[in-house]
Amino acid sequence: MATFSKTPSTYSHSPSKHIVNLQPSNNQSHPHNWYSNTTGVYSSRHPSVTLPQEPFLDVVSHVFSHKHNGTTALIDAASGFSIPYSKLQPLVKSLASGLHHLLGVSKGDVVLILLPNSVYYPVILLGVLYLGAVVTTMNPFSSFSEVKKQTLGTNVSMAFTGIDRVDELNSLGIQSVVVPEHVSLDSNDVTDGRFAPFYKLISGDHGLVRRRTVRQDDTAVILYSSGTTGASKGVVLSHRNLISGVELFVRFEASQYEFVPEEMVYLAVIPMFHIYGLTLFNLGILSMGTKIVVMKRFNPDEMVRSIDRYGVTHFPGVPPLMIALTRAAKGGSGGRFKSLKQVSCGAAPLSTKTIEEFMHAFPQVDFIQGYGMSESTAVGTRGFNTKDVHNYMSAGLLAPNTQAKVVDLVTGLHLPPGKTGELWLSGPAIMKEYLNDADATSSTIDKDGWLHTGDIVYFDQDGYLHIVGRVKEIIKYKGFQIAPADLEDVLVTHPAVLDAAVTGVRDDEAGEVPVAFVVRRPGAEVSESSIIDFVAKQVAPYKKVRRVNFMNMIPRSAAGKILRRELKDQSYSRL
Repeated sequence: MATFSKTPSTYSHSPSKHIVNLQPSNNQSHPHNWYSNTTGVYSSRHPSVTLPQEPFLDVVSHVFSHKHNGTTALIDAASGFSIPYSKLQPLVKSLASGLHHLLGVSKGDVVLILLPNSVYYPVILLGVLYLGAVVTTMNPFSSFSEVKKQTLGTNVSMAFTGIDRVDELNSLGIQSVVVPEHVSLDSNDVTDGRFAPFYKLISGDHGLVRRRTVRQDDTAVILYSSGTTGASKGVVLSHRNLISGVELFVRFEASQYEFVPEEMVYLAVIPMFHIYGLTLFNLGILSMGTKIVVMKRFNPDEMVRSIDRYGVTHFPGVPPLMIALTRAAKGGSGGRFKSLKQVSCGAAPLSTKTIEEFMHAFPQVDFIQGYGMSESTAVGTRGFNTKDVHNYMSAGLLAPNTQAKVVDLVTGLHLPPGKTGELWLSGPAIMKEYLNDADATSSTIDKDGWLHTGDIVYFDQDGYLHIVGRVKEIIKYKGFQIAPADLEDVLVTHPAVLDAAVTGVRDDEAGEVPVAFVVRRPGAEVSESSIIDFVAKQVAPYKKVRRVNFMNMIPRSAAGKILRRELKDQSYSRL
């Protein structure tokens, strides 16, 4: 997650009753006790949160260890089909037992979830993790080549997927369990033979779950992220990381407000396969007894209906959802969205104009932004309930138990508040490693445990984070990360392409879109549309190239590195 503010804030700060109000510091090196001039370390303004110390603990047991009075856990937005909290844990344990006894899944085995949002998604993810097996998730629109690359890279043993992907997975030698994408109160899915194995898993009496002891440090999930640079890499997160995400992100944020968790209603539109939605909807919120209304995929009309039909109070989103929500408020009749109390945004840049339009359309709604990464289990910074523009225009304050540095890219020296440099993070939510990539791991997490995020930031004088750009070259399209190198690898396989480069250009609705720069082979003729179609057939829809610029040569450094800034300048001038 990331939010952007281009210049240092000049707004005055009036502390909200929900923000920790610090007393004058005794630290003589700097007027704030959350920053040390000596070490260059920024500490959280929030008190530390006590995390479980027992070594033998899985995140599923931790989630269910929290007591609450919640009744309904998950509701299918389209049909109203629901899963009550009273049945959630039994479903999870049944699935875990079935996976072990019927399909032979054991601790350490990797299970792929290739599905859209569903009320069954958390059941599957929690069931796999409860066994001590490992989950790897993917966008359900991923191309076959992308699925093949990830399943081979993680050594996937089985998959949960939709009917349309079974043949592809079978061709890769991967056993699949088909999950119904449409659930309803009078559904015939239970009698549909295609879904019988899934329903047998979640409803059968398979005996006790035979599982080996799971440690907090054991691997729990492998999420593919573009990382700080280069091609997509497998982010390895442990049970400890996920527990930290639950406590330092979701549960801590909820504790800062006067909302009663059992009375809150969240709308799950952001994808559950992404670290943002995974930590929120599959783990953290379920530990609080809060109701989650699940949309299979984004549809603006269904979003509006769901908010009003189910009395949605909390809506976590990304910029395109914010824009759609604002448009719906402007274009609709009065009386809608009365239940909304808070909207939050992360995963991609949000323009000042978008924020201002949203605040005008929803003056009664609290708005916050946040920053996090797959590599930090979505833990980083988070805004809090306040109408002070200073707060909602920033990415918020550091999460508890989290530290940061701002480092000059040239000198490597740490920088104080108001100065811009690369953000480094440290804390219990930082990933274990990149899967089977020691070089990428060591270049991202240094010997002292600092995660070099690749984002260019500054902290203002009140400790709020502002992100101004990125060292890394990752394109963020509607909250999804796109590695230019991945698209370049596809482009150069075209028989008419000699060389290629990809960069992102700003787009008001999507945040950024991928643009290709192509050098034709001598004598070759190829059109922009044919290049676009060629790439589109091999990647997920959100990754497809939006335009192509033909060039005589790709600008590169003496070391052969693509000079993307020069390409950005050219692409901006041609839009």
